[in-house]
Formats: sequence, C-alpha cells, structure tokens
Amino acid sequence: MQGVRGDLVVVGGGVIGLAVGWWVARHGRRRVTVVDPDAGEAASWVAAGMLAPVTESTFGEQALLRLNLLAAARFPGFAAELEDAAGVEVGLRREGTLSVAYDAGDRAVLARMAALRRSYGLTTDELDTGACRRLEPLLSADVQGGVFAAGDWSVDNRRYLAALRAAADAAGARTVAGRVARVDVADGQVAGVTLDDGRAERADAVVLAAGAWTGAIGGVPPQVRVRPVRGQLLRLRLPAGMPPVLGRTVRATVRGNDVYLVPRADGEVVVGATSDERGFDRTVTAGAVHDLLRDAMAVVPVLAELELAETCVGLRPGTADNGPVVAATGVGGLIVATGHYRNGVLQSAATAEAVAALLDGDPPAPEWAPFAGRAEVLR
Repeated sequence: MQGVRGDLVVVGGGVIGLAVGWWVARHGRRRVTVVDPDAGEAASWVAAGMLAPVTESTFGEQALLRLNLLAAARFPGFAAELEDAAGVEVGLRREGTLSVAYDAGDRAVLARMAALRRSYGLTTDELDTGACRRLEPLLSADVQGGVFAAGDWSVDNRRYLAALRAAADAAGARTVAGRVARVDVADGQVAGVTLDDGRAERADAVVLAAGAWTGAIGGVPPQVRVRPVRGQLLRLRLPAGMPPVLGRTVRATVRGNDVYLVPRADGEVVVGATSDERGFDRTVTAGAVHDLLRDAMAVVPVLAELELAETCVGLRPGTADNGPVVAATGVGGLIVATGHYRNGVLQSAATAEAVAALLDGDPPAPEWAPFAGRAEVLR
C-alpha cells in the first residue's frame, strides 16, 4: 500500500459502522473516524448473532437470499482476520441450526418452508421427533419434528462488537463519542459532519451507518427511508454448576409463534425476538417477556431453571423490502450503509467490503446488483 487517500468519517458504531471502519482503516489507506453516541443504541448490541441465510429465507426474497449466502460465505474469513487483529475470539459457532415444530399445524408450516428452501437450492434435512431429540436431548417430547440447516451458524454479537472496536483501534481508527446532526456538503462534495454539540469532523468521505437513526441526520438524501422496528429479547444464564442446555441454535414455531434460542459458549441462552413498529420506543413490555418465556419453555422445558439475566430492546433498521441500502449517492464521497434489518451481523463483512469498493470507485460483488436500483435512485 502507498500513501493515505484521505479522511473518512463513519457515522454509527454498531456492527456495520465498526466493520466498515476497521476494514477501511486496515485495507483502505484512509484515516478513519467513527462517530457514535455510545449510548447502547446499536441494534447489534442486543442481537442474537445468528448467521442464518437458510432459516431467514422466505417467499419473494431470492435476491436477499443470494446476498445473505454471499455474506455467510465471507463471514468466517472476515472473523478469523478480525480475531487475529483484535487478539480475542468472537464466539463463532458452527453446529448448525435446528428448526422445530410444536404441534401439527406448526409442522405443516415448517414443511412448507422446507419445500420452499429446497426449491431455492438450499440444503435442509427434515427430521422426526426422535432425530430432533438426539441432536438436542432436552427438547420437549411434544416437539413434532423439525428441519436441520447445517450451514446456519451464530456468533456472539457482544464479543464480535468488542473485537471490532479493538481491531479498529489497533488499525488507527479514531472513535468520537457524539451524535451527528448533519452531513456537511460543499459544491456537491461531502466535507464532513457536524455533531449536535457543534463540533465538526472534516473528511472527504462519509459513510452513514447509523441504523434506524440514519434518516434523522440532516443532509441525508430523502430517498433513504429507514424505519425503526422494535425487537425485544431475553438473556438466560445458567445457575452455578448446571451444564449447558443446548448445543446449537434452535428455532421453533409454537402454536404459530416463532421463537429462537441461541446458546453461547458460557452456556447463556439468548431468547428472541418480538417484532413491532412503535417508532423509537425502547420499552421492555411484560407481554413480550411472558410470550418469549412461554414459547421457549414449551420447546425446552428446562429453561425454567435458568436465571433471567437481562431483558433487551433493539431497534432494527427496516426498509420497504427488508433489503439493505448500501449505495453511493448524488453527493461526492457520501455513501449510505443501513437498512440491514434482521441481518446486520450476518451482512457486516460483506457490507464492509462493498463500502470499501464504493470508496475506491469500484462495483461491489455481483450479489449486490439486484439492489443497484437503490444507488440509481440516490444519484
């Protein structure tokens, strides 16, 4: 590498902003500053960390599936390089994901989704109740079978965030605590950002990665429409001396309701997640806690013995079609990287590489092509 190309401000310190900041600082020959309120607002802080292109796929989202498959393929190498740079592990688990059905109606839904995913060319193995319980012995005997996706993994989202911060620091990226009020532009070229306390950060390139808050920043093109989608989840902790209760991620449909259980290396289990649209409301509700625990314990009864360690709320950045907005804009040097909705952790590595390409004036990977219309709208 030769020389430094210029200054980059990344707005947002969740997994997207930090992944971009670290990747560009390490590989992009730019001086990087990450600006973030540091107030626990990042949806990635309360995420489950699922890397699940198969079990997240659904009707009418083939383009998003292809992007998620690219992201899943890229993530292990990105994580390995990150662990080496940060000197810490990110808790990547490769045991696969088991989706189970609680009753006959749930089994019909699961079978329909399995058929859809096979039609997309995805590999899934349908299992009877006995096979499911051999994989996860503490499943309820009421479970009516399931589907196993070997390629759907998980990562510890909080370890991953900590590693990104450490690696970004080690690569020379600055971190500034504060909220960006507006993007500053002069003669059609980005000039930096101004914080809500009046401080200015000058730069010739800006990446907007503020998640659900992106649209509230002054100077953002009006076509960038991102809305907050509230997700509530729980973290359950093992009592002292109790062995882990799950060996892999379990996703369940219980009387028509979806719930997921994601184990961590220390035995903690993340239970999630609700989805509703209440603006920027980050309230934990009694009903959500009740419903999540009810459905989780229906499929894994022993969870009743774990400690309720934490209740969490995150605001996912949603878009009209659930796809991300990663695009250059009509302002020179201004790039948007938001709208990752439920797939921010999964898509973080692929997004970092796509943004690095856009900063260099190059096209990102072909899997981003179906989303190129977003870039055209912004030009």
